[in-house]
Parts: sequence; structure tokens; C-alpha cells
Amino acid sequence: MLQQTQVSRVIERFEAFVARWPSALALAGASEGEVLSMWQGLGYYRRARRLHEAAKDCVARFGGEVPVRAAELVTLPGVGRYTAGAVASIVHGERAAIVDGNVARVLLRVHGRALDPAERSTQEWLWSTAQELVERASSSAILNEGLMELGALTCTPRAPRCESCPWRSRCVARRDAAVDRIPAVAAKGARPTVQWETLVMRDARGLVLERRGDRGLWAGLWQTPTIEHGSAGAASVFDPSAAWRGVRGIVAAGAFTVVTSPRKVAFRVWVAPPSARLRAGWVRVPDDALATHAMSNAMRRVLETASMLTPTAGSRATRSRGASGSRRTPAPAAAARPAGRGRSNDPRRQAG
Repeated sequence: MLQQTQVSRVIERFEAFVARWPSALALAGASEGEVLSMWQGLGYYRRARRLHEAAKDCVARFGGEVPVRAAELVTLPGVGRYTAGAVASIVHGERAAIVDGNVARVLLRVHGRALDPAERSTQEWLWSTAQELVERASSSAILNEGLMELGALTCTPRAPRCESCPWRSRCVARRDAAVDRIPAVAAKGARPTVQWETLVMRDARGLVLERRGDRGLWAGLWQTPTIEHGSAGAASVFDPSAAWRGVRGIVAAGAFTVVTSPRKVAFRVWVAPPSARLRAGWVRVPDDALATHAMSNAMRRVLETASMLTPTAGSRATRSRGASGSRRTPAPAAAARPAGRGRSNDPRRQAG
């Protein structure tokens, strides 16, 4: 849960998740839909699927117990070398190395190596060096935790606290005034932007949803009916009445942009009363069943934009930041313009 997710957000989910499934055996018996529903709000849903698969693998190969050795842990779905080493060394005392971003930065600076941690040759050197330290340490758990904490709190990416570092006297990067140049991280390319149109249809009988495919962004999650454009040109001439033929009274509710790891997704949100007959793949979900249909944070923002979801206090999605830096709540659906009357993509409503 903590992978690429803030501790404050994880705390909200962790206790309930573990209370419901306190063991690998219990988690293995859950359905994927149940697991995804409990994971809502954390994002990166592939982690939830991998955790579920790992629990089932523990039942199938290890009698329902989580293995303790790094060599066995790394064979579980979703468990990489770092996670396996962390669990094996810190929990079980095995002399197993770990290398994450913090550890890599510390080792590269101490040895004065201006290398890119993403390069395979650099990774090989980092893991070899970390293993040498583990073999010489009196406690692999203390060493590994210390390296991670040193990188997280002292040897930080920017403005490192070199004067308080216990390795300051032997740090080559500090000696050569090269701390700011190590690690040598390659520049990231610009994220491409894709355009999505999504239609919110809701009445007293429930909300119309469809399930995303099993691959790609937000795979397997539920969403309001969505059309993904193959080009910016297709988005510029999009006609909602033609795209969702048979659905009457479509109006524009607003727009926003979500930044994901591989790309930016620019949403345009439309609302309409549900049609009498739903298309194949569309299902009407009653309000009291929505909690069991896992949705991405982006989709919850879609519902908020359409004034279909009541924001919770302190939620990141309760307001969108305008281009000027001020905050404003999305316009309610009742105030939206009918489809075809001017632009619905108000730039003031764009948010990264």
C-alpha cells in the first residue's frame, strides 16, 4: 500500500483491510471485486491484484503461510527484489540486501559515482555493494533500515543535510562538491495527453456503469460510459449525441485533467437521464451497491464534477484548482450547457 502512496492515505485503508483479511489464507478466499473495493482511494490497482494473487500463491505453494526467505518471497506475484529483501532482512533477520531510491542515492554519493540508478549496470553495482555491507553488518535489519532512513531524512535529493550525516567524513561526493550532481538521473520526457469523454447517467434506480477491460489504465475498474479518443482531432469534433446515439438530453458538466504515471488524461464530463434501454456492457447499479464496484479516484472526480457524489471533508477531489491557482467547486449538472452549444472545455476548470 505504501508504494507510491502517502502514509496518511494508507492509514485510512490499512486497518480495515487487515481486519477483514488478517492472513494470506483469508485474502486468498476473497473475490477480486472485494479486494479492489477495499483498495479504493489508494490508486495503482495493479498492486491490489498482485497482492491477491500472491495470497493465493501462498495457499497453493506454501500451505497458506507467507514464506520467510528472500529467494522464496521474490517468486510471489508482485514481490520484487527490494520487497523480498526488506521482509526477509527486517522481519526475519536474513542477510539480504535492499536497494530503493534512498539507498541508491546514499551509496552513489558516498562512493562518488555519478551514475543513473535506472541503468542495469548501475543496479548491478548497487546490489553488489549493498550485499557486501549486509554481510559485514552485525544486524542486517538495523543496517537496511538505517540506509533507508539516512536517504529519506539526511541524504535527500535536494538540500541534503551533509553536516549531520554519519558518513560525511568518507563521502566522496561531499569531498568533491558533487552532491548535487549525484545520482545522474536522466531527464524525464513529457507525458502525452489523451482525451476521454465520459457520460454520467443517474436516476432513482441507480448509476449507469461499465467495466473497463482487463489491461491498460485502471484495468478492471468500473466507470461511467467512456469514449477514449485516438487523436486530438477526434476530440475537437466530438458530437456526444452521435457518439451515444439513443441517449437524449446530453449536457456538458465540466472538464478536468488527471496526471498518471504514463500520461495525462483530459476528461470531458457529460450528463444525461438514463435511456430506457441500456447498451450492451452497461449496467445500472443502485446507490447502495456502488461501494462494491471499485472505481478510480479519477472516476469519483467525474461523479463529483457531475454533482453526483457528495465530497467528503478533506478530500483531494472536493475542489479543482483553476489556472489562476484559485480553487473552485465543479459546476453542478443543472447549470451545464446543452451539448452542441459552445465549448464545454472551460480552461478554468483544468486541473493537473
